Amino acid sequence: MRVLITGGAGFIGSHLADFLLKQGHSVVVIDDLSTGSLENVRHLVGRGDFNFHEETIFQEELLSALIRDCDVIYHLAAAVGVRRIVDLPLESIKTNVAGTEVVLRLAARNLRRIVLASTSEVYGKSEQLPFREDSDLILGPSNHPRWSYACSKALDEFLALAWHSQAGLPVTIVRLFNTVGPRQTGLYGMVLPNFVRQALAGEPITVYGSGEQTRCFTHVTDVVEALAAIPNHDSTAGSVYNLGATNETSMNELAKLVRETTGSASPIVHIPYEQAYGQGYEDMLRRRPDISKAQAAFGFEPRRGLQEALAELIAYLQNGAKQTLTALSAR
Repeated sequence: MRVLITGGAGFIGSHLADFLLKQGHSVVVIDDLSTGSLENVRHLVGRGDFNFHEETIFQEELLSALIRDCDVIYHLAAAVGVRRIVDLPLESIKTNVAGTEVVLRLAARNLRRIVLASTSEVYGKSEQLPFREDSDLILGPSNHPRWSYACSKALDEFLALAWHSQAGLPVTIVRLFNTVGPRQTGLYGMVLPNFVRQALAGEPITVYGSGEQTRCFTHVTDVVEALAAIPNHDSTAGSVYNLGATNETSMNELAKLVRETTGSASPIVHIPYEQAYGQGYEDMLRRRPDISKAQAAFGFEPRRGLQEALAELIAYLQNGAKQTLTALSAR
């Protein structure tokens, strides 16, 4: 099978490329490297079953040819990270909405199987836990750019489901909860790599707000295995699935775990949201998925814990990521 991954040089996309190649598939990646890194896929370049294109998904002529020649598409290209969304809301909306429209339209033209990555952010301020795929989505006001990411990804879902309904596009949507592991960086606001980097450097570990807000952290390999399984289940087309672990960890607990695991003496410091992201920033207190639908549809079952992902991320940041992080931060 020939697979196209948009955003395939990113954290999740590069792990997915590794996994699919090990399964015997050929993989094509298109990524403009705005948030991804060539270092994530450098070990694959030169293989006969792997091709990399450093280009934006808005290059329709190239993208159309890549889609025409593939069997399955994973659309992972997106603006990611709280910091990037807050600082560059216009660019983020354009990438997430207009870029996804291009991918869906070209996929529909060729009726290609497609898996579209959405996010747990779409649940917004809902307090109806655990989050079910048919739960209401409750977003904040439009004058808070923090909500533009959630809104843009929700619109992606509406677009995908409309293409399925009106054109028969075989698309499956996955809402990813906090995914962690090696190759993840904290440059765009991801909490775990930020904590690890600070702890390794002996800097204060900065927790935003009270630190009582909780998240469910999922090992990237568990997510990748689920993504790879979905195209084998035709019944998933036209549906939305949560992908995430179900055990909650508070930011205070996470900071302590990182400090203990790294053996760091870093103090844990709390910073008001307003100081970090500006006046009016809102966050969700809890975010926990109901994964029963994914379990029943394609056997999704998180098997790896936060400790395992943390150990691998620490090793990655200690041993292999310094040059990559330096290059990314210079952009």
